[in-house]
Amino acid sequence: MSESRIEVSRLVEAEPHDVFAVLRDPQGHVAIDATGMLQDASGERVSAVGDTFVVHMDRESLGDLPQMGRYDVEVVIGDYEADRLISWTILGTIRPPLGHVYGYRLEPRDGGTLVTSFYDWSEIHPDWAASGIFPVVSEAALRGTLGILDRTVRRGYPRSAAAPCTS
Repeated sequence: MSESRIEVSRLVEAEPHDVFAVLRDPQGHVAIDATGMLQDASGERVSAVGDTFVVHMDRESLGDLPQMGRYDVEVVIGDYEADRLISWTILGTIRPPLGHVYGYRLEPRDGGTLVTSFYDWSEIHPDWAASGIFPVVSEAALRGTLGILDRTVRRGYPRSAAAPCTS
């Protein structure tokens, strides 16, 4: 972990397209979230840079800013390489936008896919740099999410979502 980035990896015993199917689906994000903040999502599976969906959040789950309560954010895809890379930033009611980035890199390996989850706040807006709120999500939460991702894929994430990407 650097001062402004966390990366954690885990071997998931599944093909990259099966893992990626979860990561491109708004409901997949909710299904694997270890923080408890992601309550629900609206929108279609993403397939390109610039695609968006809405996540219905509950910050009380972290216990750090309970006054935020429930709110919605828009997830905006910043990187998209089918079965290899997906990243996004979040737009919400907070202005200026925070500017942090979340994502996953997938690398085929014998026995499955090496999945690396990353959270990067190196490009946060200067107004937020001194706020003391980063990292919002801990390394432990990223590791937990990878464990839930592994379980979700092994249990056969809905087959309609697991169709290979054509983008």
